[in-house]
Amino acid sequence: MSRKSNDNGRAYEFAYLILIEEMIGSVRKVNIERNSSFYASKNAWDRMSELEKHSFTESARAGIDTILELEPLILEENGDILTALIQPDSEGEVGDVRDIILTRDHISWTIGLSVKNNHFAVKHSRLSHRNDFAESWFGIECSPKYWSKIKPIFDYFKVQKDLGEFWRNLPNKSNDVYIPLLKAFILEVQTQYLNHGSKIPTRMVEYLLGNYDFYKLISLENKKITQTHTYNLRGSLNKAGSKNKPKIIIPRTNLPSRIIAMDFKPNSDNTVELYLDEGWSFSFRIHNASSKVEPSLKFDVQIIGMPSTILVLNTKW
Repeated sequence: MSRKSNDNGRAYEFAYLILIEEMIGSVRKVNIERNSSFYASKNAWDRMSELEKHSFTESARAGIDTILELEPLILEENGDILTALIQPDSEGEVGDVRDIILTRDHISWTIGLSVKNNHFAVKHSRLSHRNDFAESWFGIECSPKYWSKIKPIFDYFKVQKDLGEFWRNLPNKSNDVYIPLLKAFILEVQTQYLNHGSKIPTRMVEYLLGNYDFYKLISLENKKITQTHTYNLRGSLNKAGSKNKPKIIIPRTNLPSRIIAMDFKPNSDNTVELYLDEGWSFSFRIHNASSKVEPSLKFDVQIIGMPSTILVLNTKW
């Protein structure tokens, strides 16, 4: 990720803190936790132009308007404090994709927001000669057959890295890298599914989307829309208050239990598509993360199909 993209993401998080304090503070006391992530986001915010700040603020206002319709417990009056904090990036590495956490101190209630600026990707994962992706994704080690299939590819990478070669100069990336590596990846997922059944698709989606329910809020700057996605996989979102119910009801979404198909995207040598039951589908595009050859490759994972129970709400600003 470029410095500018990183700054934009952090500044957009800070815009949410500003608007949470402004829009909710008139109803109840709001405590913004000043941790290291708060200051990193504030520093990014301070580097933004006034035009950028205005855009982020309007987008965040639209996002919070939607969240208030979904979560009446935010404004329910009982005198307690709402705490908001930005999570450190390290939480994403241990299965928590939420950027901002909201809690109330007198009741057992927590919601998480994943806020993204013009960004739809789910999770970035790596394949390398050391990275056991199956252990990370499924809690089950990759098979010896997988390691033997990818060894020649990463041996080739090591030679090219030692030569200081640039990725763009590799003569046949399709046949030497993309296709054999993705074939090994497909075979390993299918083998794990054959051996372990429904837990493989279930754990894959839990890995990609994290261990907690959350709202994903995406700023579509060109369209002046904030898009809210409701990931209520465990039923913890959208709770009614003692007096008020949510204005929009979110169904609970089922996790998948079957792999329907997994293959290369048509006319592509670097992207695999995965189709699961319950309406889930993903694409996995492999790419090099730097200009020079290094002994690992990165996945750009996108959701290309979601269950109808995941609501997508567009709020104009």
